[in-house]
Amino acid sequence: MLLPDNIHPDKSIYYNGAFVLNTLKTNKKINFFDLFQEVKLKREMTISIFTLCLDWLFLLEVVIINSNGEVELCS
Repeated sequence: MLLPDNIHPDKSIYYNGAFVLNTLKTNKKINFFDLFQEVKLKREMTISIFTLCLDWLFLLEVVIINSNGEVELCS
């Protein structure tokens, strides 16, 4: 759930997605697993939460997967 009303906000996709987005701002193109490792240095999260965050950012057209398989921040 993006903004749950029954758990702490720091467990939401919305909140954790901000850490993914912030990491992508410094690394415009990065491998999926390298991005996960970078995000984990700033915020402890599971791979499933990380993937949901990327899915959400993709749906918002903020990130794409380029032809090399890297996660890329849309300009």
